[in-house]
Amino acid sequence: MLMLLRILIPLVTLLYMQSVFGQGCSDAGFCTMGAMRPNQASPEGKTIQLKSIEFTSYVGFTKFKDVILSQMIDFNTSIGKNWSVQLKLPYNFVSGPLATTHGLSDVSYAITYPVLRKKTYSLQLTVGGKIPTGSSNLSNTEGRPLPMYYQTTLGTFDAVAGASLITRKWLLATGYQMAFNANGNEFLWGKWASSELRDIANEYPLGNQVKRGTDIMGRIERNFRSTKWNAYIGILAIYRITPDQVVDRFGVRIDAPNTTGAAITGLGGIGYRLSTATALKWMGGHKIINREQNPDGLSREWVTTLSIEWRF
Repeated sequence: MLMLLRILIPLVTLLYMQSVFGQGCSDAGFCTMGAMRPNQASPEGKTIQLKSIEFTSYVGFTKFKDVILSQMIDFNTSIGKNWSVQLKLPYNFVSGPLATTHGLSDVSYAITYPVLRKKTYSLQLTVGGKIPTGSSNLSNTEGRPLPMYYQTTLGTFDAVAGASLITRKWLLATGYQMAFNANGNEFLWGKWASSELRDIANEYPLGNQVKRGTDIMGRIERNFRSTKWNAYIGILAIYRITPDQVVDRFGVRIDAPNTTGAAITGLGGIGYRLSTATALKWMGGHKIINREQNPDGLSREWVTTLSIEWRF
């Protein structure tokens, strides 16, 4: 296992240090929900855990020099022998050249059921969603509406569904996420015309009453495990099949250009189990391919998380 870590750590670090732009899936949310989450236990290692709680610290950087910090509580509980329920609650901090904001982020919930559970593989299905909290139209100290990159909530009610196939060494997952509504953001370039920061504000994509397009996700992951250590490396692809929509300065709802297509991220992580009840986890990710425009504010140069999990 030591030799494996000597190989994986430089590889994960390389992914971490590349200067590429990308979407941090932790923000959109559904690629860490239920059956779609990374680094799941192998089938023969599964035991029924009545409850678990995980505390995660997340950091991400955008191409606009914004820094996003998030503190997340991830609670899981079993219902009977098969069903499991997940609830995620993040609190976000954003700091950038236009402003500093913070607030409660979107609540995510998921219900997962194992359709098949064999000795060498398992198949799981998940349904769930996201509920917005607070305002998606935070402003700076002058009262000017901020881009979505500074908003602590996406401001939409979302539906989520997904599935995963897990073997001793591999995880394959797919997911679907759809936003039902447009949010309340009012960021338009014209509202910054008299500001000293107008040139910086004009670099951000319009987010006025943005309605995110529908996403389809695919994940492939190779896992390496020992008694206490585990590691994984994989590829996460999110394809936006419908364009984001915004309301322009004339009050007309339009399709935002260059918002469809694939965003592909390289991911890697390492975990260490301190005891049967406690584990530490690290994850890093970098974009390989990115969509040209992200009015929803979800693009990231890189992301990394550090977590501690308790089972009880």
